[in-house]
Amino acid sequence: MERFDRRSFIKVGSLSLFGYLSFGDALALMAAAPAQSAPKRQVSVIHLWLSGGISQIDSFDPKPDADVKYRSQFKPIATNVDGIQICEHLPMLAKMADKYCVIRSMTHKIADHAQAMTYIMTGREPLPTIQVPAIASVISKELGSPNELPSAISIPTTTGPWEHAGFLGPRNNPFSAGNPNAEKYKVQDMELPMGVEWARMDRRRSLLNLVDDNFRRIDRSGISESMDAYYKTATDLMKSEPAKKAFKIEEEPEKLRDRYGRTGFGQGCLLARRLVESGVRFVTVTRGLTMWDHHASIFSLLKDDYLPDLDRSFSALLEDLGQRGLLESTLIIMTGEFGRTPEINAMAGRDHWPSVFSAVVAGAGVRGGQVWGSSDERAGFVKDNPVQIPDLLASVYKKLGIDYQKEYVSNIGRPIKLAANGRPLDFLF
Repeated sequence: MERFDRRSFIKVGSLSLFGYLSFGDALALMAAAPAQSAPKRQVSVIHLWLSGGISQIDSFDPKPDADVKYRSQFKPIATNVDGIQICEHLPMLAKMADKYCVIRSMTHKIADHAQAMTYIMTGREPLPTIQVPAIASVISKELGSPNELPSAISIPTTTGPWEHAGFLGPRNNPFSAGNPNAEKYKVQDMELPMGVEWARMDRRRSLLNLVDDNFRRIDRSGISESMDAYYKTATDLMKSEPAKKAFKIEEEPEKLRDRYGRTGFGQGCLLARRLVESGVRFVTVTRGLTMWDHHASIFSLLKDDYLPDLDRSFSALLEDLGQRGLLESTLIIMTGEFGRTPEINAMAGRDHWPSVFSAVVAGAGVRGGQVWGSSDERAGFVKDNPVQIPDLLASVYKKLGIDYQKEYVSNIGRPIKLAANGRPLDFLF
């Protein structure tokens, strides 16, 4: 007996349920009973997707004593955790190192952008006959959405097929939100055309279904299913005021918007916070395809633009989620598809380098204030505790309550494990 009310007591009297207890005793017991706790929020994921590959040695894995051929032009600075240093152009994040874990020993063997991005997003190297679903789409299928909002959203849009649902079907593709830093930002086509009412819209939809029915019977390409999924998503969003409200970033205070930074990435992080607050399960935020691919002028680009933008946006997201009580239910992952070469090339840039790179993980119970793994003196190879991509994906699935060993059967009948042979990273949580 944990909870009861006055009406229940009067109904049963003192003859059965409460036995010899008086009504006063019963009230005293009820007052002493522990209050019912609010339901626990489900974990959502925000992926800060640094497409192109951030330089590990110029950001979260500084090597100030490296040979001049490899050394960054940037100095390391202390963080608020003893013994951890990061780049001087990440000062806001340096003050919040207790909230995140830096993994300095990420590694794989793929130096091509498209193939590496496929590996990062799916945990598998590209296969010529199968498009393996991305992690966002797996989460969409396994967990769904608690409301009319899509369960997976990309800001501003997906960077390629490696972010798509593959054989899981288009209904599990991420929804593209557009650039929230655009003037008078609105998600495309979320309002009915002027003069069109819902009754007329429903009649049009019924007619379209009638016309499309024959095409669906003979369509083997999936185009009909794709269009149906897109129409349903758009219709659900247009009809739901709470869903539309989640995208209204203009309702945020100007001071907070300034804190995130008036850039596509900064406002994307703010919109991501609004979306997970509204129940979206997976949000990807990026500057665009391969924007971090700095083969030339890497130091000026990082110093004047990329690192300050990342520093402001990421730190604001951590701060904002923490203040709203959302950090414990939001897993944040920052990664590119690989790192950059230790050597500085003839164009003052760094080239593709998958042998070692850094990732940052925060929130949802992640043990902050730690560095896991290390690279050698040049930040060129893993020195200890290597971390593979399937292990990181397995950790995410486990945190969200998804069986990371679960197998799907692909469109050609091949079994596909969600996280390949990955195992969760015990040091994270």
